[in-house]
Amino acid sequence: MSRSLNKVTLIGNVGGDPDVRTTASGSRVAKVSLATSRQFTDRSGQQQDRTQWHRLTFFGRLGDVVEQWVKKGDRLFVEGRLEYSQTQDEQGATRYWTDIIVNEMIMLGSGGPGRGTSDGAAQGPGSYGSQRSTRPQPPITEPDDDLPF
Repeated sequence: MSRSLNKVTLIGNVGGDPDVRTTASGSRVAKVSLATSRQFTDRSGQQQDRTQWHRLTFFGRLGDVVEQWVKKGDRLFVEGRLEYSQTQDEQGATRYWTDIIVNEMIMLGSGGPGRGTSDGAAQGPGSYGSQRSTRPQPPITEPDDDLPF
C-alpha cells in the first residue's frame, strides 16, 4: 500500500485576532495562532499544565470566514495538514516554520461575555470546510488521567 496521510485535528483557543492578507491573485489568506492545553499529574503528584501553540493558515473562503467571525479567545475545531517551510531572517539565520493548512473549521463557544456559550455549542456561522458541510460536534473535554496513551 503506497498511500499516506497528512492530517491534523485540533481543538483550542485563538491567541490573537486574525492576520488577513490578500495575495497577488486576489485571494484571501488568514493566519491565527491556536493554543491547545493539557493537564496531567506528574510523577511527584503535582498537577501540571502544558500549552502548545500552533500556526494556522486559512485560504480562500475559509480566510474570509476567519476574517469576519474569528476573534481572540474564540474556541475552534480545525482539521488540516502539516506543512514545513523555512525563511532567512535579517541576520542570515535560517528559521523553520510548521504551519497547519486548515481545510475544515467549526467555531465552538468561546464563553466570553457576549460571545458564545460555555457549553461548547456551535457559534457564529457554524461549520466551514472544503470536504464536508455537516459534521457531528467533537468532544471538548479530555479524561482526567495521566495515562501515556
